[in-house]
Amino acid sequence: MASSYSTDLKLELMVTGENSGTWGDKTNTNLNLVQQAIAGYEAVSIAGGAQTTALAMTDATLSNARNAVVEFTGTITGNQIVTIPDGIEKTYYIYNNTTGAFTVQFKTVTGTGPTFTATDKGYKIVYSDGTDVIEVPTTPADGSITSAKLATDAVITAKISALQVTNAKLANKSITLNGVTATLGSSVTIAAGTDWQAVKTTTFTAVAGEGYFVNTTGGAFTMTLPATPTIGDEVSFVDYAGTFDTNNLTIGRNSENIQGSAADLTVSVERAANTLVYTDGTQGWLLKAK
Repeated sequence: MASSYSTDLKLELMVTGENSGTWGDKTNTNLNLVQQAIAGYEAVSIAGGAQTTALAMTDATLSNARNAVVEFTGTITGNQIVTIPDGIEKTYYIYNNTTGAFTVQFKTVTGTGPTFTATDKGYKIVYSDGTDVIEVPTTPADGSITSAKLATDAVITAKISALQVTNAKLANKSITLNGVTATLGSSVTIAAGTDWQAVKTTTFTAVAGEGYFVNTTGGAFTMTLPATPTIGDEVSFVDYAGTFDTNNLTIGRNSENIQGSAADLTVSVERAANTLVYTDGTQGWLLKAK
């Protein structure tokens, strides 16, 4: 009885009593084919206009469709289709290293498969189930960002480009940067560095995450703390001109306690500088330094 060939990798399946004297060679050939399927790499040029390039899987012969890694190369001037034979069940690592702004699809001859967009010169992990080629998702099951819904000025406020990210902590599936919170799929909260503002010379309402240079040279006034604060919110201030001793800064509590007291805080120390951090409804805002 003559040899047959395996469905997926086309290995020669020899029958007892056949191929006398050639079993060693044929076995070595099969091992090389298995090696190609597990670790083989081949660059395949698909240069040119719109066309279909067929990768082959030949019985008992090294073939480009058997490789584990296939790199597409060349300058393409039209949308490309690359096919593997129907009936093959196999995993592939595909690298689209072509030049030219056109799509590249990888599929079975009569089935479907994923497509690299015109600008996607990257990688895909795929497998063939014998009918279609399916892309393996690479996004973590619980780690994708679907809709952060940041306000228009959120990135500017957060100053991500300045890398003002400190005191990272886990909490409540959100990222908080300078008071701007974006809900994510993962559980991360990042409290950013203080966002310092221009010098203040009149009464104003503070914003969580901001710091203020306060100039009372022209007279005493009030800095009102943010309404409806949440735990960890911070507000910083500095005596800009060294005049808090003569023209005090009043810190308005805005219905929240300060240091556990339902009273505004008067700052009368020259060159005073401090940060208030919100805790809860009992203690309210606490001074970081005393």
